[in-house]
Amino acid sequence: ARTVIAVGLGVATVAFAGRYAFHLWKPLEQAITETAKRISTSSLSSYYKGGFEQKMSRREASLILGVSPSAGKAKIRTAHRRVMILNHPDKG
Repeated sequence: ARTVIAVGLGVATVAFAGRYAFHLWKPLEQAITETAKRISTSSLSSYYKGGFEQKMSRREASLILGVSPSAGKAKIRTAHRRVMILNHPDKG
């Protein structure tokens, strides 16, 4: 008889814990979704997504490469190489 009571209390404890976790999951799911959207749109997308001009200006080229418009030749080469490697069709 004691074993049946202990098993019953164990099942009831698991059921109440599951119910509590289920009620907590809804707000947490919404917060996680909002945080993931904020992260994916801001910090992970560091590439220039603006419209392109008819002839590329120095400003636009620096935005695409992620360097300042007054960057030196070495920094521009390094940034260009990084972008080319990331976008190469044989990557992976």
